[in-house]
Amino acid sequence: MKALAYTVILEPEPEGGFRVCVPAFPEIHTQGDDVDDALAMARDAIELSLAVRRAEGSEIPPPDADNVRIERVTIEAA
Repeated sequence: MKALAYTVILEPEPEGGFRVCVPAFPEIHTQGDDVDDALAMARDAIELSLAVRRAEGSEIPPPDADNVRIERVTIEAA
């Protein structure tokens, strides 16, 4: 099977852990206790979403991780 790479965004939660979203799959909302757990949950959610989409004959989003560049911009607040 061909490997597919998708962008995964982890956002820290104030009470701990990470919230996860996957831009190519708007239906995916998951979380994890730490980075490794959050990435494992994202992987599971993507695999499940792909299985459902294949079963329904729905479109499979193209891989997007190879085209993403994430940078940080810092500004001074007045």
